Amino acid sequence: MKMTGENRAEGSEITMDDVKNLIKKKDDIEEQIKAYYDVLEDQGVGVEGPLVDAEGYPRADVNLYTIRDARHNISCLQNDHKAIMTEIEEALHMLHAREKAKQERDEAEGQEEAMEQQVTLPPAFARVDAVTDGSPASGAGLKVGDEVIEFGSVNTSNFQNLQNIAAVVQHSEGKPLRVAVIRGGQKVQMSLTPRRWSGRGLLGCNIVPLQR
Repeated sequence: MKMTGENRAEGSEITMDDVKNLIKKKDDIEEQIKAYYDVLEDQGVGVEGPLVDAEGYPRADVNLYTIRDARHNISCLQNDHKAIMTEIEEALHMLHAREKAKQERDEAEGQEEAMEQQVTLPPAFARVDAVTDGSPASGAGLKVGDEVIEFGSVNTSNFQNLQNIAAVVQHSEGKPLRVAVIRGGQKVQMSLTPRRWSGRGLLGCNIVPLQR
């Protein structure tokens, strides 16, 4: 009955379906054991009851063949039940171990990707220190504390002062600008369209330069 041996393809891995099949076999065995116990109960002898009378002769009031057959099958099925319970336990242990290893591997890969991203991110040249609700900046997803690494055509390599950003905004009214910021150590990109709104300016945010 062992699935870890000849019944499973060599090199294949235990799956949850394998465990479900094992549990179904266990349930089937338990049903068969119960059925044979019912047979013994009908005969009134149970598993240990004597099959001979007081004088040592085979009892004539019971079906000896049926009783012996039921007892033999119960013994075999109990061995099968013990084996399959061990197999279920081993299969669940393998599943849990594999899931734990996968989780640890995913976490390690995630940390590695985050480290790579942090290494490759360019230095920010400005920071958002205010965003007004309902403004174009707010609608685009800009948040206080975002560190700007790209604002339209302005980036880390060509930024000189805030007039660079102001000029881009004035010339891009009604046109989407690609904006990239560092937030929580990761790069976040968004599309920001300068436009007239109920508040001041075309963005509704305040950006200050960073000293590098």
